[in-house]
Amino acid sequence: MSKDAGTDPIGRAPCSAKVPMRVLAYTGDEARPGERALAIETPINLIYGSVPHAVMMATPADLEDFAYGFSLTEGIIEESAEIRGTRIESAPDGIRLHVELAPGRLREHLARKRAISGRTGCGVCGIEDLAELPRAEMRTVADLRVSLPAIARALAGLDAAQRLGVETRAVHAAAWAALDGTLSAVREDVGRHNALDKLIGALMRAGTAADQGFLVITSRCSFEMVEKAARLGAAVIVAISAPTSLALDRARAHGITLCAIARADSVTVFTGAERLAAA
Repeated sequence: MSKDAGTDPIGRAPCSAKVPMRVLAYTGDEARPGERALAIETPINLIYGSVPHAVMMATPADLEDFAYGFSLTEGIIEESAEIRGTRIESAPDGIRLHVELAPGRLREHLARKRAISGRTGCGVCGIEDLAELPRAEMRTVADLRVSLPAIARALAGLDAAQRLGVETRAVHAAAWAALDGTLSAVREDVGRHNALDKLIGALMRAGTAADQGFLVITSRCSFEMVEKAARLGAAVIVAISAPTSLALDRARAHGITLCAIARADSVTVFTGAERLAAA
């Protein structure tokens, strides 16, 4: 397997690898040999205060962003200043992502004693009771307005911004668009939750205000994606695929505008249409 393919923006690990393959036609024509780039999927062990917390299957890119976003959406921190630093360590079977928390926050985190190692990314595999389902606090901005041309502009620029997606056709993306539709940040990952966590982490580290834009995601919009958006304080989500029923319920509860089935010529609004303007 060749690993001279795409690397992450910080250059710490390859994000794709070229592998040999053969294309077989159903008609029985001669096989066509060649190479194809595959997205790299790696176990990432998040560790807080020397205590392992979770193992996530992810693309080994933008891991500092991932540490911040995951920590926020998991309720481990409330703001970026509560992370004192991160350290990435190679391991025989994956990567260890060490997150240094402020002392008080670390004590609170360790007191929770929430063991979710081996989590699959569905968002609820580590909980024991329905009452433990993630529920973010209300942070959204009521008076935010987003124009339909801005949504169209963000969608138009999304494909070109997905470098790893173009190369592998095997990853999800989450993007942040300014109110005029200009994309200011895009993060990709084999996991849709991870892509959004990475984006949230990037926005936190950059000090981007949640009332200055909207989220665009390439995956379906499930309830965990809405909860993560709510933790950030994002008021508008635009999803390429359809939402689930619980995602819609949570969007209504949080006062989030949920747009989905987004296409070049139209978008379907499921709740919060009052935030959208024709121009």
